[in-house]
Amino acid sequence: MEIRKIRGIDPDNPQAVEEAFAQIAQRPIACCNWPDGYPYAPQVRFRMFHTGERLMLRFDVEENYTAARVTEDNGEVWTDSCVEFFLAPGDENGYYNFETTCIGRMLLGYRHTHADAVHASPEVMASVKRSTTLPYGIPFEERQGDNRWSVTLAIPPEALFRHSLHDWSGVEARINLYKCGDKLSHPHFLSWRPIQTEKPDFHRPEFFEKVVFEK
Repeated sequence: MEIRKIRGIDPDNPQAVEEAFAQIAQRPIACCNWPDGYPYAPQVRFRMFHTGERLMLRFDVEENYTAARVTEDNGEVWTDSCVEFFLAPGDENGYYNFETTCIGRMLLGYRHTHADAVHASPEVMASVKRSTTLPYGIPFEERQGDNRWSVTLAIPPEALFRHSLHDWSGVEARINLYKCGDKLSHPHFLSWRPIQTEKPDFHRPEFFEKVVFEK
């Protein structure tokens, strides 16, 4: 898959960002890989493009159970209503995991296995712009109903803090994207590309899909 380049988009200009995303087809995060144990599957879609200076990524979620209890970055964000983006630069096994809740709390790490994470510094975390349709950063207990929310990330190449990237143009990588909520009343584990494991495990780069960022 090629990630389209759209030049000149200011991530702080909501109208320009919306107009750019309107040019990008939505893709579903709909693989329910473990239906026997976790059959619940909210509706989740993503869109992605880059400007060279930023990777722009938007998740749109429709779900019946939404919670945001985690209040700090690099906390247990996966226990809340959470969307995730994993990226392995080139063909290497090391990968970055960007995990973001519905109120914009984020975990960002680099690892080779699930257990050996190196988390990003506060400076790197601050470089990733986050916008949410729910009130940003305000926690709440689980809400049930017709819950709809979106998260948009603007990720500079420097956020890949174990590499020396300064432009997304021409980058080759492997990725997968996810939706989860480990401690919701209805836990779920959805992926963009299928994962063939016995139990839920997103930290499996062998199931990532190759992408190229347009030059």
